Amino acid sequence: MKFLLKERETLEALLPGLDAQLAETSVVELEQSGSPGPALFRAAGGPALLIPDEHAGLGATPLEAVRVQRAIGSRSPSLAVATTMHHFSLASLVELSYTSSGFEWMLLEGIARDRRLVASGFAEGRPGQGILEPTMEARPCDGGFAISGIKKPCSLARSMDLLTASVSVPRLDGDGTQMAVALVPSNADGIELRPFWNTWALAGAESDEVILRDVVVPEDLLIRTETGVGGELDELQTSGFLWFELLMTASYLGAASGLVERVLGGEKGQPSERVALVLELESAMGAVEGVCRAMMMSEKGGDILGQSLAVRYATQGVIARVVTSAVELLGGMAFISSPEVAQLAVATQALAFHPPSRSRMTEPLLGMFSGEPLAVA
Repeated sequence: MKFLLKERETLEALLPGLDAQLAETSVVELEQSGSPGPALFRAAGGPALLIPDEHAGLGATPLEAVRVQRAIGSRSPSLAVATTMHHFSLASLVELSYTSSGFEWMLLEGIARDRRLVASGFAEGRPGQGILEPTMEARPCDGGFAISGIKKPCSLARSMDLLTASVSVPRLDGDGTQMAVALVPSNADGIELRPFWNTWALAGAESDEVILRDVVVPEDLLIRTETGVGGELDELQTSGFLWFELLMTASYLGAASGLVERVLGGEKGQPSERVALVLELESAMGAVEGVCRAMMMSEKGGDILGQSLAVRYATQGVIARVVTSAVELLGGMAFISSPEVAQLAVATQALAFHPPSRSRMTEPLLGMFSGEPLAVA
């Protein structure tokens, strides 16, 4: 079995031609601001990846989806990270469509057929704030709710057609407030984009600042969610975060795999050193795929989300070891002469920055392993 073969075959089967186009484009071009990656992903039909086929989507299974993200990550970490945020938003809509009699299926069909990209405005990148805390303000107004707030960084800021944002709204029963997810069209009045990402690493993910000033969103573009008194997740949130952790982990495994592929191609180091890198990555990917298979067997709830977090945090350690060894085996001249090595190596470090951080989840995971419900900090 050739390294990365099954991942690239899966990518080709679901999004024909994308892998070849990414391979023909330099990593330097794909990773810089203004990258062609999002446009290539859109043209290949990528926005429909997780949408069920009954709603005009591709209906990818969890196993297929993580393989796609690893394949994309091996070519362009920026594109893999950016599209994971799209999939994270879509996963919640898909979950809601199974139990709701509302309009969600119409949104899904529109996103699939028109190849719309959806950015995420959740609490990523805000120190000290939990990912479930509302990031924007919503006040009732004529026509729905007026949304105001700032999301920075926001991946796909320049290519998005819709933005999902977490807001706090009055409960329908009049008893306090609850969290909701607002779906905001990118061309709505009151949206402004500003440059924000000041590092060259992952610059192709379009992670800029998005500002909303009294953007009116109709009531039917709000999806209300619930959390338990201790921060326990409802099924909608659990599904979204589960997809997020698995797809993001696979994306960064892809970036590390891109480095190891260069080690293998150049026959760097001793055979035992090269195979050690492959074994570490394949073991981590096997763990990711194990959680995906559990999802496909209809396992749900905090336990499987906890498993995905355990796999993600363990994979962070695997990636750190593998990347250090791969860069060493490639040698100083490869690092100096090829910016691709540095771009792939630095990009892999960002997995630790995505929520929820390992430090914030220490106590919740200990509680889960002691039999308590998992709460996301």
